Amino acid sequence: MKKICSVLLLSALLLCCGCGERKAESVTVRLNEVTHSVFYAPQYAAMKLGFFADEGLDIQLTNGGGADKVMTAVLTGQSDIGLAGPEACIYVHNQGKEDAPVVFAQLTKRDGSFLMGRTDEDFTWESLRGKTVIGGRKGGVPEMTLEYVMKQNGVIPHADAAVDTSVQFNMMAGAFSGGSGDYVTLFEPTATEMEQSGKGYILCSMGQESGEIPYTAYFAAPSYISAHEDVIRGFTSAVARGQRWVRDHTPEEVAAAIADRFPDTSEETLAAVVRRYQDIDAWNDTPVMKQEALERLETVMESAGELERSQWVDFTKLVDNRFAEEAAQS
Repeated sequence: MKKICSVLLLSALLLCCGCGERKAESVTVRLNEVTHSVFYAPQYAAMKLGFFADEGLDIQLTNGGGADKVMTAVLTGQSDIGLAGPEACIYVHNQGKEDAPVVFAQLTKRDGSFLMGRTDEDFTWESLRGKTVIGGRKGGVPEMTLEYVMKQNGVIPHADAAVDTSVQFNMMAGAFSGGSGDYVTLFEPTATEMEQSGKGYILCSMGQESGEIPYTAYFAAPSYISAHEDVIRGFTSAVARGQRWVRDHTPEEVAAAIADRFPDTSEETLAAVVRRYQDIDAWNDTPVMKQEALERLETVMESAGELERSQWVDFTKLVDNRFAEEAAQS
């Protein structure tokens, strides 16, 4: 009888211990990013280092291949959260769509692309006169920023120099390698890899030339945010940790953390790319989007002819900073 009682007691203790160690099931979050780039290092670091897992989130990451496609995925419910330029949200709000997505966290604060040419020239913006630049999708932040910088430097797009907007975002490197255009704007690590293979030369950072712009941000439908506030809170907290971690660690440490996301790129190259982004102060210190930053983006859009002043979207309607501010203070 004593033996039976002992066995039962041991079984109960083991069962209790097992219950205590059992973790709650993670929540799957379908995240759609505009492109795959070292530009999003804080996000990849947060995934690798378990910051999202700490919040009980399992991130399913897909590459949208353009802000318009990312937005379509969010609008149709194929993705829960989108990572792209905030201009995508501005366009949708101006279309009067129901449940139009809002920004809840900002990842980057500068253009992450680099202007590349075919020769290692002593570049000035006057070099673009009479030439063609492959600039990306018309109405996208990369293309609008390019045109904005050109105008700031006295070169009028489509008059003094041609800007080719016919090439899909993820096909720009291939088009340039194939002989199209005289110049192209590319993200990392593609730009560095192109230079290493002798297919082009990095001439300048578009982020340094344009100044601070809320270049890439996370957005979701208000209905999703309302129904999943804990998910958005945890997601934003993980992003904030990723931003701080990348800010406080060396390029080599960051490269090691994100290396599995770029299996075809050496850690040495990744470190060089991270250093370049750190040098231009590419990443937000916190996920909070500032009103003046959004208005600067709308100025760029207006300059590009993609937005009229009457179409500027009210900051409070486009941005929900509640979760970002909470994450910034923690």
